[in-house]
Amino acid sequence: MDFAAWEPIYERILKDFGFDREGDEKAARFLSSMLTVKNTVSLSELEAVISEKPVLACGNAPGLRAELSKIDLSAFVIIAADGASAAFMDMGRVPEVICTDLDGNSESDLEKEIVACEQGSIVLIHAHGDNLDKLEKYVPRFKRFIATTQAEPFDKVYNFGGFSDGDRCVFVAQNFRAKSVRLAGFDFEDPCVNPIKKKKLKWAKELIGMLGV
Repeated sequence: MDFAAWEPIYERILKDFGFDREGDEKAARFLSSMLTVKNTVSLSELEAVISEKPVLACGNAPGLRAELSKIDLSAFVIIAADGASAAFMDMGRVPEVICTDLDGNSESDLEKEIVACEQGSIVLIHAHGDNLDKLEKYVPRFKRFIATTQAEPFDKVYNFGGFSDGDRCVFVAQNFRAKSVRLAGFDFEDPCVNPIKKKKLKWAKELIGMLGV
């Protein structure tokens, strides 16, 4: 993702939600300070998993498990958004990639993410202004991961585009040249969510639509 192209979209998102860019940048610096040679996954490793392969990008909508029961999961590389990864772990399928900001999950789901990492998932941990406490608590428990931000990237903190965990899955797939991208577990019109989540789903629909998926 070219940050110059992403930045105007990012600024629109900040304005829409009333979020603070400085908070995002502070969290990104904090996450960067936790990176070591041993716990950092290379982009070439992530590219090898995704490039020229069909990807199933999975959000965590209530109907996810029902959708997955109708899909031949063996035909796809799985990129799962935070809580969606728990559904796969419960099915005995370790996602190849997980996108998470660590703050949309139950404690149980976070534990499953950590286990998935131990079993080979490449985890992209996202820093933003509201999850400093989760970064501090959980990041040391992930053996290897990639750090991401929605603000300007630097050093080994990357911005592949996207805002929420679900749409970031799609941006990651596109960034690393997936052969195709299919969606599962996305309900952009879910009537049961709170106003903030409703706004996030609206943005997810717009952002994914920009990618033509």
